[in-house]
Amino acid sequence: MNDEITIANQAHWETEVRKKNGFTVPWLDLDKDDILKYTEDRLDLVPYHLYQIYPAYLLRDVTHKDVLCLAAGGGQQSAVFGLLGARVTVIDFTQGQLDGDIAAAEHYGYQVETLRLNIRDLSAIEDASYDLIYQGPSMSWVPSVHEIYRGVSRIIRPGGRYRVDFGNPATHFLEWDGECYRITEPYSERVFRYPEDGAFDFRHYLSDIFNGLVDNGFQIERVEERSWTQPDINAAPGSWTHEMAYNVSFAVVAKKEM
Repeated sequence: MNDEITIANQAHWETEVRKKNGFTVPWLDLDKDDILKYTEDRLDLVPYHLYQIYPAYLLRDVTHKDVLCLAAGGGQQSAVFGLLGARVTVIDFTQGQLDGDIAAAEHYGYQVETLRLNIRDLSAIEDASYDLIYQGPSMSWVPSVHEIYRGVSRIIRPGGRYRVDFGNPATHFLEWDGECYRITEPYSERVFRYPEDGAFDFRHYLSDIFNGLVDNGFQIERVEERSWTQPDINAAPGSWTHEMAYNVSFAVVAKKEM
């Protein structure tokens, strides 16, 4: 798939890799004991990296399971699953992101399979290949959740779990105006073009997010919400860290029907 959206967004993320955007830097200081405590809700102070992996129960019992990190390159989520003994595959359309997963696997000493694919076309993947599919904050880069759900429904095993997260569509387009955050686009506006490079950013409605899962053979198991990052009182207003503490995301865990 090589349409205008793919070309623009792929170029955007290759640039973000070179700029060392926080989503592109491998997590090379993970502690397996901390991860295990986190899965059992025994970690009093959750490190920044693990804070982004939720709900924590998804990390339990993944040893020897086939886990796909979907559009989740960068050597982050895959490192957590790899340290827990899962058979990890990563799909991303940006080679720079996949290089991060390779670097993390070499650092910790586990195996990882990386596939440079567009998640809008998963036809290269065999049916019923994965027990768990973990998708991070990547849906805003695709125009329709339905085309992703269709592909995921085919490649996940019956009874398997699919985890995906979204920003709150009501506050999808925020901007710091010097005093507060304001919503810059009406709710009817579903796409924003980055002025710097023309990348596409899409807003997805709640009806599409939830009904799309049901329509593609999933039962919604759990919904959990939190800010994108842990609040930092020292963050400068308008900075990424500051904004993300005010911007709420939510993760949906859905189970494929048997």
